[in-house]
Parts: sequence; structure tokens; C-alpha cells
Amino acid sequence: MLTLEPQRASLSHFFHHRDRVEKEIAKSIFSFGEKTKLRDACEYALTNGGKRFRPLIVMMVAEALGNGLNVAEAALSVEFFHTASLIVDDLPCMDNDDERREKPSLHKVYGETIALLASYALITAAFEKIHRNAQHMKEAGAPYAATSDRACVLALESAAHCAGILGATGGQFLDIFPPSHTLETLKEVIYKKTVTLFEVAFVFGWVFGGGDMDELDRVKKAAYHLGMAFQVADDIDDLEQDEKNQREMNMARFVGKERALSLFEDEMRLFHKHLRELNLDSPSFHKMSDVLIKRAFGRS
Repeated sequence: MLTLEPQRASLSHFFHHRDRVEKEIAKSIFSFGEKTKLRDACEYALTNGGKRFRPLIVMMVAEALGNGLNVAEAALSVEFFHTASLIVDDLPCMDNDDERREKPSLHKVYGETIALLASYALITAAFEKIHRNAQHMKEAGAPYAATSDRACVLALESAAHCAGILGATGGQFLDIFPPSHTLETLKEVIYKKTVTLFEVAFVFGWVFGGGDMDELDRVKKAAYHLGMAFQVADDIDDLEQDEKNQREMNMARFVGKERALSLFEDEMRLFHKHLRELNLDSPSFHKMSDVLIKRAFGRS
């Protein structure tokens, strides 16, 4: 069995990042203008719980790089993209889910029209925050000011690609209209719907955290393996419910729970291999790994 015990003395870093994410989300609500039903819907969606893995990754990558750069806006950008995708996924014309994190889905509270507009608002705000984080990088001075424009371009390129038809949008299409019920199709759905946003998080943390931009391919490999492990763990956790609902696109249902656990372990080992090669193998990432291990193996 895979064991990746976190370094207990430094776990405060992980929880500090999570607390900071929650505070930044709360502050960000005011950037949506005066109080309206649409702003209330954005607030409801953003504060509806969740482990905040994706914005945490942005902060943890920057922390591990050790350059002291502010990546809070980039972290919010990733969370805005993620929340927008959940709003759309839950709509009756998509997955038709009435609940999200044990609370009513956004469209059940505010209606489908407001839910769709809230997703648009969050996506556009996410792109704006990429630009703002590039400005923070420029304000940090040499040597990072000289690379801030390139960091912004790479971040925009990553977000646009991973959110589009070759990423999350295409993944949702495949999830609803799979061309075949094969392992290859399932892996493609997982890559496009889940892994791509992990890739955005790693890229944002790396480029805005002052990492070597020539190493982005390796950074994306680390993101791939963590994203795959995350989805497999999620599928194992959802196995009973997905069997009840006859949902085919579940890795544990497709290959069996034991094989899914083995796949999870393989992906986690490869993830940590790439982390070590990138010098990102921090206590915070070990804590995140510990959370996923407990979820996959059903340990409290």
C-alpha cells in the first residue's frame, strides 16, 4: 500500500495556504460590483465548500520555488474557472445534478438563467485575475519584472487551451456523448475534464512563482499524474453512488476497485517522482497527497 506521510512539523504551511485561499475568495466577492442577484449567485457558488485543491496548488508551487512572489490572484483565477465549470456541469441540460457538496446546486437556488450568467461572470473574472497577477510580478522588480509579460502570455495560453474544446469543454461533451464506452474514452474524459485544470494550477504557480519557464513540460507531467490520481480517488469514493445511478464514466466501476487503487498508487508515485525532479517535493504537497490517499483507501 502506498504511504506518503506528510512532515507533521510543517503542516501549518498547508493549512495556512487553505485559510488564505478562503480569505481571498471572501474578499473577491466585492470585485463583482454592487450587490445584485447575480453577485449573490457568484458568492453562493464560490463559498459553497470544497477542498480548494486547485488554488492551493498554485500557492504551494510558488511556495516551493521560494521566490516570495504573490500568486493570490492566479490562485483565485483557477478557483473561478473551476467553480464556473461546476455550475455548468450541474445544469439540467448537462449532468442535471440537484446538489453540489450536500447543498442545492446553484440553478436550484437562483434559476438556470442566473446560473449561466454567473458562470460567464466567473470565467471573465478569472482571465482578468491572470493579468492582475502579471502586474504583481512586474511590481516585484528585477529579475521577475522582465519575465512578467511572458508569464502572462503563457498563463493565458494555458487557461484558454485547457478550458476550450481540447480541454474541459470538450471533456464535458465526451462525458455526455461518449463515442464508445472504452478505457481510452474514459481516460480522455478524465484528462480533459479534470487533469487540464490541475495543469492550469501548476502552470500558474510555476510561471507566476518565478520558475524556469523552459521546464513547463515537466511541470505539466507532474500535473497530469496528480490530476489522474485525484480523479481515480474521486471515482473510488463515488463508486457506490455511481453504481446506483448507472453512471458509466467511473474508473473504479470500469476496471474494478482493486485495479483502480493500483492505478491511483502508480499515478501518485509518478507525481512525486516529477515533484522531486522539479524540487517541488514540499511538506505541503505531502499533506495534499495524504488527503488523497485517505480518500482513495477510505481512511478517516
